[in-house]
Amino acid sequence: MHTNNRITAVIGNGIIGHGIAEVMAKAGWTVRLIGRSAASLADSQERIRLSLAEFVEAALLDAGSAAAAQARIVPTTDLADAAPAELVFEAVPEDMDLKRDIFAQLDRTCAPAAILASSSGHPASELDTGVTRKERMVAAHFWYPPQLLPLVEVCGSPRTAPSVIERICLDLKAAGKEPVVINHELPGFIGNRIQFAALREAWSLWAAGYASAEAIDAIVRNSIGRRLAVTGPIESADLGGLDTMYHFARFLNPHLDTSTEPPSAIKTLVDAGHRGVTTGVGVRVWDRAQGNALLSQRRQELLRWLKADQDSKNSVAD
Repeated sequence: MHTNNRITAVIGNGIIGHGIAEVMAKAGWTVRLIGRSAASLADSQERIRLSLAEFVEAALLDAGSAAAAQARIVPTTDLADAAPAELVFEAVPEDMDLKRDIFAQLDRTCAPAAILASSSGHPASELDTGVTRKERMVAAHFWYPPQLLPLVEVCGSPRTAPSVIERICLDLKAAGKEPVVINHELPGFIGNRIQFAALREAWSLWAAGYASAEAIDAIVRNSIGRRLAVTGPIESADLGGLDTMYHFARFLNPHLDTSTEPPSAIKTLVDAGHRGVTTGVGVRVWDRAQGNALLSQRRQELLRWLKADQDSKNSVAD
């Protein structure tokens, strides 16, 4: 049963926070999971229990290790309980004033050597205004859901110490994640920029009537969606022939959407209160059972990928 007797704190117990807590607890850390209320903490504990059960069912974890991981998560509503943590992850809602205030408090509360990390897509330099030891601030952007997707984008500010980036990458790697260092700060980091570039084009094509939402999703799922799981966009271009891709890009790039705002058709839906699956209407029309089934299908596929990764690592070790 894996344990390392180290303490981490996760500030915020929502969809990202409880996932990070699970990841670190499975890696043997004692986790101080800090939330706003006992009720929300109880809900997050139940979500973690259900997620751990999925890992056991998928043969990614044994029942004893799952129980031990759950036991290592200590829920609390007191930010001062982060004091003994050597690594702290902020995962609160996207309220910049709240985030800055939390980091200022953590800077006063935690030991000078403790690393303070934000899991949001905001650069560390936007969050360290109240932090005196700015060299220990870093962005560690987990992708949702953190327990199922390996990537963590790690990016320091111009003031972050290189040793901090090295330390957090080592700890994330040991926890089973795939930390990738971004050399310079930029809004949204890299994964979201590529994701939203694709979403901008997809929304634009739908809004202009070139194809239905169903057709656009089917095109992506059955082509680049499968290929990009194996080769990234730059690898794919090299494999396909850089000269060919260069000349096609010269032809196509002038025709791609470069709008700075989403299409007005999307704004109309949002203004009408349509949020997608949760309200039954988005760009597509949903019923709750259909949405839940699709979410479950996606989770099972992500678990399958994790199992394949684990089997591959075990094969190399043998």
